[in-house]
Amino acid sequence: MKKDIHPQYYPKAKVDCACGNTFTVGATKSEFSIEICSNCHPFYSGKEKMIDSAGRVDRFKKRIAKKDLIKAPAKKTEKISKKLAEDKIVKSVRITKK
Repeated sequence: MKKDIHPQYYPKAKVDCACGNTFTVGATKSEFSIEICSNCHPFYSGKEKMIDSAGRVDRFKKRIAKKDLIKAPAKKTEKISKKLAEDKIVKSVRITKK
């Protein structure tokens, strides 16, 4: 193994979570600050908790709402166009019978 190329290893590095939990791990940094740990992660804790620090969920919901507004008039126009198409077919049938 070459000397002086490996980073300093800290066997008792301190990890601080946003939920307040602290624990130690072996790492190349002496201290870590994390947002989610096994104590507060929904998969490990069994509790569903919404952590949205950047507002991404709200932006996503707004985009979906806009798409729903755009789609709503399209459905009405489809119904109207179907009725118009049926009327044209009925008129063409009447014209050809005469």
